[in-house]
Amino acid sequence: MAAIWSCNVLCPAAMAPPILTLRDIAVHADREPLFQGLELSLEAGDRFCLIGRNGSGKSTLLRVMSGQVDPDKGERFVQPGTTVGVLAQDLLDQPEGTAGEWAASGLADDAGAYRAEAFLDRLGLDASREMAGLSGGEQRRAHLARTLAAEPDVLLLDEPTNHLDIRAIEWLENFVGSWRGAVIIVSHDRAFLRRVTKSMIWLDRKTLRRRDAGFETFETWAEEVADADEKNAARVQRRISEEERYMERGVTARRTRNMRRVAALSSLRQEQSALRRAHQADARIGLEGGASRSNLVIQTQGITKAYGDRTIVAPFTTRILRGDRIGIVGPNGAGKTTLIRMLTGHLEADAGTVRRAENLQIVYFDQQRQALDPDSTPWKTLAHGNSDRVNVRGESRHVVAYLRDFLFAENQARQPIRSLSGGERNRLLLARLFTQPADLLVLDEPTNDLDMETLDLLQEVLSEFPGTLLVVSHDRDFLDRLVTVTYGVEGDGVIVECPGGYADYRRQQARIGAEPADEKIVGQKSAPAKAKKRKKLSYKIQRELDMLPDQISGLESEIKKLENTLADSALFTRDPDAYNTAVARLGKAQGELTKAEERWLELEELRESSKA
Repeated sequence: MAAIWSCNVLCPAAMAPPILTLRDIAVHADREPLFQGLELSLEAGDRFCLIGRNGSGKSTLLRVMSGQVDPDKGERFVQPGTTVGVLAQDLLDQPEGTAGEWAASGLADDAGAYRAEAFLDRLGLDASREMAGLSGGEQRRAHLARTLAAEPDVLLLDEPTNHLDIRAIEWLENFVGSWRGAVIIVSHDRAFLRRVTKSMIWLDRKTLRRRDAGFETFETWAEEVADADEKNAARVQRRISEEERYMERGVTARRTRNMRRVAALSSLRQEQSALRRAHQADARIGLEGGASRSNLVIQTQGITKAYGDRTIVAPFTTRILRGDRIGIVGPNGAGKTTLIRMLTGHLEADAGTVRRAENLQIVYFDQQRQALDPDSTPWKTLAHGNSDRVNVRGESRHVVAYLRDFLFAENQARQPIRSLSGGERNRLLLARLFTQPADLLVLDEPTNDLDMETLDLLQEVLSEFPGTLLVVSHDRDFLDRLVTVTYGVEGDGVIVECPGGYADYRRQQARIGAEPADEKIVGQKSAPAKAKKRKKLSYKIQRELDMLPDQISGLESEIKKLENTLADSALFTRDPDAYNTAVARLGKAQGELTKAEERWLELEELRESSKA
């Protein structure tokens, strides 16, 4: 599949048009409109995130913009000489040649080939490897390198962070952030979207909405739209279906619950850190009775693993307790999967010991995802035989009620699985996963190929899971919302343990760089050093810490007032300037609130350290 299409459509001579324009675009699927009446103009420098529920037509819209799909109605105009590059979700059927040759194919000069090889290196893929031998994720990286190397004027990226490790994602953030052309991105990675996009287009109920504000304001925008729909329902000719109403209420409720969890998660992380410090010297504690009564799930003492001259895990000692939510991060190939296999007993350590709770029940959710029978139904997948019940953690549930928890409508329970969208199939896999009894749940890249709606659902279910979690993920926002401890697998056997999520891990690593003697890599033994005297907080820092709660409270009150103002559906018609001013201030206030909360957590951690 080619990554670049050159377009030479004649343009009107009146004035310089946008580089790409869609006018009254409509596309049908099975005689029903997938979307209709779409209008969009792109200018150089635009950075849009394209948002929409799974199955709403986001990928189809990108194909229309690239010229791969002709719309059933409407006009696509591209300024003469403009090139459009697209990273699609579809994989190549029969790729040929090496990754370097394929990524450079179609490029006009040697400079393009050099760029392709440099991009492959940045994305962690050897240019000499044969395309036919690459995994699906590696093929996507080759496709991304090819698309970027062509330097198109319009860059269309469909889930570009899938199968990239965090370092590659952060590099891509910086690259796209400095891109001079127009960019449209479809992604479930909230942190990526917040950092690289400036505006939003939302494919919602067969039409396209636009908002010139960053992705951090999307939740507020979605709530505004949902509130306006409810208030104007009596005057709207076409009614929102029962399923869509249920979905909107569910998403709003989850969002509210997730916001309330922020403070609780911070408290839990502090408690986790204190608990680990309290047990640091007690490396010989034994397991209690059976798994159901044991607080200690896994304990390692000095475990190592190497393949030839390559060290994968250096001496590593840790304790995993009941209820821990552990995130595992690191570059591809650094040893994350090896570490998990050693912890769970699927791979023997070269040295050291691993002790696990007796009768420990472990359930896996791996990157390959268990296959679903396309001829079966969600009902038959979850309930065995002729039963209409499913057992979930000892509780008998009606299968339809359980499916509703995973955002399925009642009429989907008996539909063939082949009719479900990709996101719906992922939700069904999650639903089946959570019917299995587990003390320890291991999730290997669970966020790949999930839409935001399913990600919110997964986070909610995992937050309420009573057992222990081991989560390998490149989704920084997902980790920050969920985990209480992070293992950083950094290569050459180095594993760093840090209380908190990915952002906490990065802050700790920054401190290690500034004051390496104050930090210790988990599992690495060093000569005893004279303890440094902890400094008290300065007057200025203490005063800032004292004032932050009032500042946060004030911003929360201001945001609430702005949201109430924007809830007035007639405001834009009555006073457009007031509406735009309120929208702009709301986005700014939400950003200030996020920074204030992060600063408060940072200073609280500093205060706790000074008291230690």
